[in-house]
Amino acid sequence: MLGWEFPPIINGGLGVACHDLSSAMSELADITMIIPKSSPDFKMKNMNLVGINTIDLSSIENYSESKLPFELKTIPADLNPYYSEKSGESASFNASSGIFSGDRNTPKTFDIDHLYGGDVINKVMQYADITASLASKMDFDVIHAHDWMTMLAGIKIKQQSGKPLVMHIHSLEVDRSGVGSRGWVYDLEKKGMEYADLLIPVSNFTADNICNHYGISRSKISVVHNGSNIVKSFRSKRKFKEKTVLFVGRLTRQKGPEKFLDIAAKVLESNPDVRFVMAGVGDYFKSMLEKSSYQHIGNRFHLTGFLNQEKLRYLFSISDVYCMPSISEPFGLSAVEAAQFGIPCVISKQSGVAEVLSGSLKFDFWDVNKAAGSILNLLSDPVLRKKVVEDASKNLNNITWDISARKIIDAYAAKQFI
Repeated sequence: MLGWEFPPIINGGLGVACHDLSSAMSELADITMIIPKSSPDFKMKNMNLVGINTIDLSSIENYSESKLPFELKTIPADLNPYYSEKSGESASFNASSGIFSGDRNTPKTFDIDHLYGGDVINKVMQYADITASLASKMDFDVIHAHDWMTMLAGIKIKQQSGKPLVMHIHSLEVDRSGVGSRGWVYDLEKKGMEYADLLIPVSNFTADNICNHYGISRSKISVVHNGSNIVKSFRSKRKFKEKTVLFVGRLTRQKGPEKFLDIAAKVLESNPDVRFVMAGVGDYFKSMLEKSSYQHIGNRFHLTGFLNQEKLRYLFSISDVYCMPSISEPFGLSAVEAAQFGIPCVISKQSGVAEVLSGSLKFDFWDVNKAAGSILNLLSDPVLRKKVVEDASKNLNNITWDISARKIIDAYAAKQFI
């Protein structure tokens, strides 16, 4: 397995999903997970976790800089798909030749401290070279790569080993940047998915995007929804009397933070005794702060910034409604976490989690009025609230990582990889 982040060093849902899935799969298969950065004290049962930061890179023999089986070129563009005001950089790149248009860092200077900052593409290339070298000395049956950051590594390892390549799609460039996005990351995703032997998107929503926006055949795709771990829920006493509506996620275009602000304004027009809490960081943080003031709802709209798991669970424990207005959400684990705390969810139809939380209230992300109406109904109608919570509780029985792990092994077997 090839991953980009892993607990306890994580930036978001990808690291958590990789950890929980691989943990469940380790009961069914022998797994070696190679990641850029691991904590030396962090151990996994039945799994070999390899962090590049723990390896003496100067000792690696046959450092791989092999050519790719296809051309991958783009004009100069922003290198960081997780763009922020401080991280915008530009350059051009020709991945087919393995030559970076600038000073190519040696493995010894691989910057693993900021995986999503600065020159992400150069880090992706270095990760691919290093992991291919490590894999050349390993025995394995299947290469399983998570998201675009590990696709090049998976391609190189397939080239040198001839083993089947599985690409697990947690998110796409068309989710992050819009369906019109065309750049180096999109090209890599398209070429990588064409070269892979099996694609495992986390939802039918993502599978449709793969077919519609990348031209990939459905016959290559096996959908496996994300799972969840059992969480011991609790309720806490809040320090204010108003009811609470919660948003958890990166403050980026994809997650729809502006929609959440508009929904909040609509709700507060009818019921001023509600507080809206937005937990997360991202490029939209400053604009959300400013717009909430301009709309004169700043005293009812709170931005927390980044919160650790303990503080997030406290927020879940005091919330009355969870709202996820994502514009394009491959899955949406945060909604599952909210449901585990008995919080009724109002989620966009443009999400994978809407496929498995069938009892939640759904809306098209642009339909602010419907979302606001659903929230108002949940806050005022205890019968509706009880039904939504009970339906979600039944749904949770089928949202487990053990089920996801078994489906992946079955997908391997169906393709005769094992």
